[in-house]
Amino acid sequence: MPTHSSPTKPGVSLLTATAVVVANMIGTGVFTSLGYQVGGLPSGFAILALWAVGGICAFCGALAYGELAAALPRSGGEYHFLSRIFHPAAGFVAGWLSATVGFAAPIALAAMAFGKYFTGIFSGFSALHLSIGVSILVTLVHMRGIQVAARFQNLATWGKVTLILVFIIAGALLGEGQPITFSPVPGDAALLTSHSFAVSLVYVMYAYAGWNAATYIIGEIREPAKNVPRAIAFGTGLVALLYVGLNAIFLHAAPMSALEGKIEVGHVAADYIFGKVGGNLMSGLICLGLVSSISAMTWVGPRVTMSMGQDLALLRPFAVRTRSGVPIVALLVQLAIVIGLLLTASFESVMNYVQFSIQLCSFATVLGMMILRWTHPDLPRPVRCWGYPLTPLIFLGISLWMLIFVWQAKPTESLAGLATILAGLLIYLLSPKSPQKACD
Repeated sequence: MPTHSSPTKPGVSLLTATAVVVANMIGTGVFTSLGYQVGGLPSGFAILALWAVGGICAFCGALAYGELAAALPRSGGEYHFLSRIFHPAAGFVAGWLSATVGFAAPIALAAMAFGKYFTGIFSGFSALHLSIGVSILVTLVHMRGIQVAARFQNLATWGKVTLILVFIIAGALLGEGQPITFSPVPGDAALLTSHSFAVSLVYVMYAYAGWNAATYIIGEIREPAKNVPRAIAFGTGLVALLYVGLNAIFLHAAPMSALEGKIEVGHVAADYIFGKVGGNLMSGLICLGLVSSISAMTWVGPRVTMSMGQDLALLRPFAVRTRSGVPIVALLVQLAIVIGLLLTASFESVMNYVQFSIQLCSFATVLGMMILRWTHPDLPRPVRCWGYPLTPLIFLGISLWMLIFVWQAKPTESLAGLATILAGLLIYLLSPKSPQKACD
């Protein structure tokens, strides 16, 4: 039966915390977004530069979040950070985004990709039913408790990393190779400053989204002041290297014309590398990798809603946890939103809608880290952002550039993101507040 009593601390290790970061990052984006990039950026150099820029941006953001996680150790991510730095209303809006679409939408996207890849192998199945089914099954695993989730997450994540390494090595050795160069050629400089590059960065930053995942479960990690910053930095650095290598292999193995406009680019590339049978096998392994991503976000998302429930009386039911530490109400509500998105939304519109909102929150958080340095210089900071102030400024500059272009290119999705933010602000203003905040 659910209880409000505080569960025993499970003590999630650095390895598991890093696995949560890696699994949140490696999922839908890297196996789906290249097909939306090659049309506007028909250059091997420009594509790899795009993924490198995304990696640099994510890593710079990770360094800033590492400092905040060590200085303000409580589960909740942006919800907690923005509440402490700016105002509880700012934190609530960030938490509202996380609770409604920030995690549910990426879970839905990963589930859509799972269904698409699976039906590419076995055409007799319904992609929608598969997407809903895998979302439910992963939720059931996480209802078993944090230790069960941790074991499942480690197995799925490091298996996925092994899969990507095998794919990269096999692609380099077995692929016939396309007439493409990864060195700069005339015209590449114009591509790097083009509208297409900026818009494509939306898909790349979506693929990198999740580098801050460990900050959402700070309260469940052993020695969080030390291990959370390490997990963020290690996970983000590893994923950046894997992403550049994997996209190089996709472009090396398959012609751009075959990749353009396709969601299942991993399946397309695998067909060229291994043939039809081997391609189907690799796509099956990619499906298992997507399960890892669904699992990581299923774990992290409800912790934000739980923290909000501890602070706001209106959301108090979301703070209810089982004896094994699972925020059961928040977990089931997230599942309901995921299923709703799967039944009503398209892949591309969900991606653009959620990425604008997520990037805006990350921008505000990194900016907040710099403001906190000025307003609270004596705050204990067990870990300090390396390369300050250059690294956070790099993140802020790239993020702002991308947000401006997304606003221009995708005004409908951007307005939908702002409408969601305003709805969250209205709910906060109308909600009775708890007299004291709960401790994690």
